Amino acid sequence: MSLTTVLTGIADRINGVYTKYNSAIILAGGSSTRIGGNKTKQLIPILGVPTVVRTISVFEKCKFINEIIIVAKDDEMDLYDRWKKEYGWKKVTKVVLGGADRQASVLNGFKSISDKSEFVYIHDGARCLITEKMIKDVGHAACAHGAAIAAQKATDTVKIADGKKLSTPDRSNVWLAQTPQVFMTEMYRAAAYTAKKNGTVATDDASLIEALGFEVYPVDCGKENMKITSPCDFAIAEAILKFRESEEKK
Repeated sequence: MSLTTVLTGIADRINGVYTKYNSAIILAGGSSTRIGGNKTKQLIPILGVPTVVRTISVFEKCKFINEIIIVAKDDEMDLYDRWKKEYGWKKVTKVVLGGADRQASVLNGFKSISDKSEFVYIHDGARCLITEKMIKDVGHAACAHGAAIAAQKATDTVKIADGKKLSTPDRSNVWLAQTPQVFMTEMYRAAAYTAKKNGTVATDDASLIEALGFEVYPVDCGKENMKITSPCDFAIAEAILKFRESEEKK
């Protein structure tokens, strides 16, 4: 181990995510209508391990994550008690029922975090290719800026449709939002309850933060941090995991 690596690790622990109380909310309450079949996508195994188990296990390994709250479907909640024992999860403190939509589900999870929480990490259970480094990088950015999200810089040309009329934004300014999305806990509390009061509906949590006038910092986590949304995504995820394994062996 190099001196640089050692010094970087010390700096991380002094100034970054290691000095905070970090709560993770894992969203696993989706109905998976685009997947089909008799299993939701979070239960379908990838290389023998259920998708959501892979996701939770990465957060479990993160030394700076203090607690994990899982938001689940009613008929799947009992599975997590079994998996806690099977996979040795120590940080999963609660499993709560999802809401009518994603925004309501996050709020259900948020209500169960510790009073000690300083930052909240909100993550899709179907993004099982997340890594500890990605989580840490987004967490450090949130510590520095108050709010940060995993994202991918657009590599394709993006078109905006207004009826039949198309416009083309500058691709260099376009980011594709991912998770985790990490916020100061009190910042997210203000945003979530303001949105509830005003009836604001958003497709991601960063939008709620932006609506209050706060800036959200993007962290490039690349294409690998994909969300499982269709049957072919499982094959892609397996290929990425096998590639990572082969790289580790070199």
